[in-house]
Amino acid sequence: MTEREALPPSTAAATMAADASPAQPPARWAAWRERLRLRAPDGLSSRLLLLTAAFTLAVAALIIVPSAASFQERWLMDRLQAAELASVGVEALPYSAVEDATAEQLLSIGGVQSVVVGEQGVRRLLLQAPNLPRAPDLIDLRRRSLGARLLDPWKTLFGHPDRSLRVQATPRYRSGDLIEILAPAQPLKKELETFLVNSLIMSLLIAAVAGGLLYAALSFLVLQPLRRVTRSIERFAANPEGPAQPPSARHDEIGRVERELARMQEEVRQSLRSRARLAALGEAVAKINHDLRNMLTSAQMASERLSTSSDPLVATALPRLERALGRASTLARNVLAYGKTEEPAPQRQKMLLARAVAAAAEDAGLEPDGVRLVRDLPARFAVNADPDQLHRILVNLMRNARQAIEDAPDRHGKGAITVSAETRDGMAAIGVRDDGPGIPPRLAGRLFEPFVSGGRADGTGLGLTISRELAANHGGALVLLDTGPQGTSFELRLPH
Repeated sequence: MTEREALPPSTAAATMAADASPAQPPARWAAWRERLRLRAPDGLSSRLLLLTAAFTLAVAALIIVPSAASFQERWLMDRLQAAELASVGVEALPYSAVEDATAEQLLSIGGVQSVVVGEQGVRRLLLQAPNLPRAPDLIDLRRRSLGARLLDPWKTLFGHPDRSLRVQATPRYRSGDLIEILAPAQPLKKELETFLVNSLIMSLLIAAVAGGLLYAALSFLVLQPLRRVTRSIERFAANPEGPAQPPSARHDEIGRVERELARMQEEVRQSLRSRARLAALGEAVAKINHDLRNMLTSAQMASERLSTSSDPLVATALPRLERALGRASTLARNVLAYGKTEEPAPQRQKMLLARAVAAAAEDAGLEPDGVRLVRDLPARFAVNADPDQLHRILVNLMRNARQAIEDAPDRHGKGAITVSAETRDGMAAIGVRDDGPGIPPRLAGRLFEPFVSGGRADGTGLGLTISRELAANHGGALVLLDTGPQGTSFELRLPH
């Protein structure tokens, strides 16, 4: 019979099961591990509990160590006082003669082995015990450091069983410089052990109650709000469009965190909704773009046929029409790429700023009889920029300024837009200033954000956003210098 055949049926079945799946732990242990994992507290709670326990033990140690030193000192002082009283009785006898039986009785009452009295440098042995097997340790209660006071009880606890103590102090009930006793350390050790056990139990009980109350308070004031914040973040991550958690009524740091979290979540919700609208808008623009390009192609073909006309008015307006159709066709080609990624990289070239300003003023609708253009440009001032993108920036700025002036009821459509330029710190600084009513203060700080219009009801709020992006693509910037009742001033900075 083989070894496996000799096994009992249950053992053999267990062995076969183990052979069949050696890498699988027993189901019983797996169940226990899962149960312990489910019962284990979360990381912050367990760390807080461990810290509370550590602080509790530290407090208990801080209580016990000086208490042990005070107990030993009181014990020694009691023996010294008893020995001092015994020495007074001995000196009261004639010739200081004491029988051995009387001496032993006095020694046993005081719990000491020897008593020495010192006065004016003279030491007198009043009560003497037999010789000791070990030299005693000196403890001078008159002058002791804090470290020695805290260390002596532990020397008593862990010292040699035959250890004796030679204790010196200043007399309290008699004259003299000192009184010295010799006492065994074993009785002190036993009483000190009892005292430490009782003190440890009491200290741990008090510290445990205080630590438990502290843990409960921290759990209520910190852990529960943090769990609430964590659950709010998890719910928001799972469903950003779900119902918002009501803001906390607390006024401490936790309350501010909860309110800031609620505010940021609402901002993220608004951003997600804005992105959804932009995605829908992009899909609509993609559908419109195809038809728009066909229309522009037809318009360009018609403009080519008009070029053969002999009408002088047609000949005058045709270049402007061709430029507008060319730029519209370029925008139509780039609209999909812009919606998917970003503006195309600028194709820079040296160009006269005066010509770009004149073309932009014409497309922005500036006229001498209405909102007119005032040029304050240095002669032959040139910039290094993409012509189409610079044109778009200038048109956006001039058109916004013209519309603001025309919308002012007291201006009657009259005003001026001044374009200036200078070279500053290696950059071409192009200023565009109008004398319009200014931008409302509530919108001035958010003027470059998408869908934030400068005050017009029919504005899309994208012109300045696009213009700033085009300026950044050039390595420059578009900034709002100032605005108010005297007008608004922008500055376009481009690498010179």
